[in-house]
Amino acid sequence: MPLTKLEESVKAEMDDNPALEKDYDADEDNLAGGDMDDNLEPTDDGEATDEAGDSREDREDALDEALQNMGSDDEMPEVYGRQNQDNADYEEIVYGDTTSFYDKLKEQLDMEPISQQDHDIMEYLIGSLDSDGILRKDLGTISDELAIYQNIDVDEKRLEQLLHRLQQFDPAGIGARSLQECLLLQIQRKPKGRLRDLMQEVIAHHFEEFTKKHWNRIDSALKLTPTQSGTLQRELCRLNPKPGSSMGETEGRNMQQVTPDFIVDTEDDGNVTFSINYGDIPNLKVSDSFTQMVDTYRNNKKGMSRSDKEALLYAKEKVDHANSFIEAVRQRRHTLYVTMKAIIDWQRKYFQDGDEADLKPMKLKDIADKTGLDISTISRVSNQKYAQTRWGVFPLRHFFTGGYTTDDGEELAKQKMVLALKDIIDHEDKKHPLSDIELMRRMAEGGYPIARRTVTKYREQLGLPVARLRK
Repeated sequence: MPLTKLEESVKAEMDDNPALEKDYDADEDNLAGGDMDDNLEPTDDGEATDEAGDSREDREDALDEALQNMGSDDEMPEVYGRQNQDNADYEEIVYGDTTSFYDKLKEQLDMEPISQQDHDIMEYLIGSLDSDGILRKDLGTISDELAIYQNIDVDEKRLEQLLHRLQQFDPAGIGARSLQECLLLQIQRKPKGRLRDLMQEVIAHHFEEFTKKHWNRIDSALKLTPTQSGTLQRELCRLNPKPGSSMGETEGRNMQQVTPDFIVDTEDDGNVTFSINYGDIPNLKVSDSFTQMVDTYRNNKKGMSRSDKEALLYAKEKVDHANSFIEAVRQRRHTLYVTMKAIIDWQRKYFQDGDEADLKPMKLKDIADKTGLDISTISRVSNQKYAQTRWGVFPLRHFFTGGYTTDDGEELAKQKMVLALKDIIDHEDKKHPLSDIELMRRMAEGGYPIARRTVTKYREQLGLPVARLRK
């Protein structure tokens, strides 16, 4: 079960079975899932292990990529969605309702006590947001558009006031006009305290150093200890540069709406750790009173009346059901743990740098063989679970890639080929763009011998038109 469904199941089971109750004496660390943390550090042989190894190559994460594009109007990093079609059940995943992301913003707008004209202006602002939730148009342009298309005369000052109102909507960071403003809006909603003040200080007054990852200068300016610096860096890296980013057209598929089952942390030195999100699920135990009742009846079988026997059977049934349920929850935790550990082992480089080109070919059978679990179990886990990483929230299916085998037996990830094709098209002469046949030849020269129809398929997946339309 996904986490939210499991929480409902546990609550229903506890309501139905009086022999099942919370274990208030359990260690708080275990309750939070601390016992399931795993430390995966790189070693010289490239495998994930529990021992310290060499540090990773310094690559930019999704947030860093956004920071590097400051010269291009704070362009946010692209994330190419893809689906592994190996399992038909994948299409049956329900991420949420089918209300669009923009409709959700409009629902919040309808709750605002404002005039009809202000309502129309804010609705136009919402419609002007891109899929990342960022307002890339300047207010002067929007003012002109409102006058032309909506017959609404509004100056930039009033537009700014209404935009600030929109920026109070959920999710945090929505309606920002730059990456810096987007991050500051999110920081403003953090709990008051020293950490929030430091985060705000870095983004507001040391943004250039932050974009270039000059942490030594930031540490010196703010007089931070190594521990404080590490905590500050981790919190800043958790900010989302794309607050409105989504995997599809519906709000239900929005990454922000998904409850992650795994929390994966990647340190700057390449150290990867993960923990399981147990949500509101408590540690469970069998009621002491029911256990004692069963023991008492068992020790006094002779002369037991019919009503006593019925009470024994009832108590025993409830205790057995409680034990079975507790074991099922424990087994679920174990299954999630070994599956996620195997995935991180396999895709260690990706979890370190966030570059999709580093996703290695990985199939359900690979993880099944590595964990010793049945392939159907791996399929169910990967179809319904999400991982929160430094680069965003992804379904576990995201880490499974199809493969292609070349003449020399080297297996290449499909995603790597898609990115290679995009790179060729990005650098082509736009006055003389390449046809699909020419792209096929370029791909072969780069070590990706694929058919022309495959080139066409990947080009269309990237949303790129044919050559004559790319002039």
